[in-house]
Order: sequence, then structure tokens, then C-alpha cells
Amino acid sequence: MVPSSLSTVYIPNLIPFTQFPKPRFPISPLSSQIRKRGHIIITSVKESHRVTKDDKIKESGENQLEAGELFSSSKKETEVATADRVTGRAINAIMVLSFGTFAVTKLLTIDHDYWHGWTFYEILRYAPEHNWIAYEEALKTNPVLAKMAISGVVYSIGDWIAQCYEGKPLFEFDRARLFRSGLAGFALHGSLSHYYYQFCEALFPFKEWWVVPAKVAFDQTVWAAIWNSIYFVVLGLLRFESVTNIYGELKSTFWPMLTAGWKLWPFAHLITYGVIPVEQRLLWVDCVELIWVTILSTYSNEKSEARISEAVSETKSSTSSQDSKE
Repeated sequence: MVPSSLSTVYIPNLIPFTQFPKPRFPISPLSSQIRKRGHIIITSVKESHRVTKDDKIKESGENQLEAGELFSSSKKETEVATADRVTGRAINAIMVLSFGTFAVTKLLTIDHDYWHGWTFYEILRYAPEHNWIAYEEALKTNPVLAKMAISGVVYSIGDWIAQCYEGKPLFEFDRARLFRSGLAGFALHGSLSHYYYQFCEALFPFKEWWVVPAKVAFDQTVWAAIWNSIYFVVLGLLRFESVTNIYGELKSTFWPMLTAGWKLWPFAHLITYGVIPVEQRLLWVDCVELIWVTILSTYSNEKSEARISEAVSETKSSTSSQDSKE
């Protein structure tokens, strides 16, 4: 017999599984969720790969366009530089040939008023002698101007020789540089040398044997230092350089220029002060100056050209670094 307490136990009514309430959001199986997520990941990877590829194609196209523009601009610059070089060479050739023709014609036609009945041999025979007579007359009438003209011509030719010695072709010389050197010779060397030789004669009015060595020593210390400095400073000012740059370059080249002159001028000045008369000394000195101006012009211009090339290279390097950063 079952106890009464067990008969009163409450047994809940079980709800069938089909009667459970449906979820608000549909729950898809786990495998389908994994497939959907994988599809989304693959799709995003494909899209990013496609975008990256399109960006690369676009960037390569832009690079090709920039390269084409740079090539065309460099080609134009090369053509312009070639045209400028050809034009400059033609101008230089016309200048040299015109000046040479004028000088030769002037020297050979010194006796054109007396040519009646002369042969070509007689013209060539008397031309040197009569040109020398005309030069002496010019020294008597206007000595300073005559010496200025000779020094201007000599310093121009000397600078031309220096540029050819530095490796430039015959008709591709720097006209501005040649003009600066010629102007320094015309305006300063001719006139200053005229008064210097007179001062030197007044400073050493003796006739003893030691006068010539004393004049040579004075010339190669005091006067050489003064003139080298004047020439160097004047060329720097004509190049529109700053005083600081001129002083620095003069300080670095002063002693080498002075000692370089000692290899040439002491031997030449033994003739200058021992044989040549006072009025004719500058002509003899200018003949030797053709060698010395080559050395002097090289010393004066190599520092400036080196500094300009360094500045240009620094500008190019800074520009390229800025472009790479951009």
C-alpha cells in the first residue's frame, strides 16, 4: 500500500519540444556561419588586392608620365645648350678672326701712303722697322695710353691661352672672363707699370753693379705682392663676388702666386733692369706676361670656378633630396 504522502507529490506537466517559443532572430547552423565569414574574408582580400593592383597601375602610369616629361625637358635643355654652345663658338670665332685681321692689316699697312711702286717683298721688309718707329712716337706723344693698350691686348691673349691650357676648345673660351682680364690689364697694369718703373728708377738712382739685383728683389717682393693682390681683387669684384670670398681666396693663393713668380721673373728682370731702357721696359715685360698671365689667370679663376661648381652640386643634391621626400 502506497503511503498517502507519495500520492500527493506534484508532477509538472511537460511541454512538448515543438511548443517551445521560436527565437526572435533565426539561428543559422555553425557551419553556414563559418562559410559566410570565410566568404566575407576572401571577398575583402580580393577587393584589397584589386585596389592595391589598381593603385600600382595608376602609380606606374604617373611615374611613366613624369619620366616622359623629365626626358622631354632634359632633351629640350640639351638642345638649347647645344644651340647656345654653337652660337657662342661662332661669336668667339668672329671676334678672334676680326681682331686678328685688324691687327695684321694695321701692322702691314703702316706704309700704305708710300706703297706706290713697292713690291710685296719691300712691304714686308720695312713693316717691322716702321711699326717700331710708330710705337716710339706713340710713347713720346702719349706713353700711358700706348702702354695701357699693349697691356690690355696682352692680358686678353694671356687669359685666352690660360683657358685653352685648362682644356677648353680654341673657340669655346669664356668671353666674360677674357674681357675681365683684358680690362684689368688695360685699366690698371699699363698705367701702374708706367709709374712704377719711373718710381723704381728714382728709388735706385745708382749705377753700381748691385742696383740690378736690388731692383729685381724689390720687384719680386713689394711690387709683385701689390700687383698680384690688385689683379686678384679686381677680377673678384668684376665677377660680383663678396668681399669675404675675395679675401679668403686671396689669402689662400697669395703665397703660391708669389712663389710661382719667382720661377720666372727674376731671370726675365735681369734683362728688364740690366738691358732694356725705361720707356721700353713695359713692352718687354708684356711679352713675358703672356706666360705669367696664363699662370695668374689660372690661379685667380680656378678657386671661383671650383666654388661655383660646388654650389651647383649642392643645389642639385638638395633639390633631389626634397623631391625624394615629397
